[in-house]
Amino acid sequence: MDVFESQYDLVQRTRESLFRYCETMSPTDYVKELETLGGVSIRSLHAHVADCYRVWLGSRALGKSLPKVKPESVDNVQEMREVFKKTDALVLEFLNEFKNKWDSTIQASWQNDSVELTELWLFTHTITHEFHHRGQIVKMGRQLGYIPPKMNLVKPSLI
Repeated sequence: MDVFESQYDLVQRTRESLFRYCETMSPTDYVKELETLGGVSIRSLHAHVADCYRVWLGSRALGKSLPKVKPESVDNVQEMREVFKKTDALVLEFLNEFKNKWDSTIQASWQNDSVELTELWLFTHTITHEFHHRGQIVKMGRQLGYIPPKMNLVKPSLI
């Protein structure tokens, strides 16, 4: 197996532990906007993470025209899992397209500027972005009264 596919497999396994945690929440809490983190909900952060993959890997790298995930169109964790199944397919398409071409660059617009980015940067950015928001989701869950399981390390054999 390719090292990047293996790495993304670990990302998916870690995401699964977060989904399981979110499934312990009431549907109302999953969509509740919390002012302490800028008025976002756990659902909207999940949608934002999926959109990051779509924009950077799908639109910018693969040149696809993909619709934005609207948080209000996703009612619960199970529906968000379906959103991420499509995201996973997109990531695998990206990994296959750029296998062994990680140093090639693309021109991408970024905050009213144009920058040259490598495929390796794009992949790294999207997965680190997901983990950044994973931490926020766990913090929000704690604020709502849900104690998370140990989330620091997910061993592949435990999933």
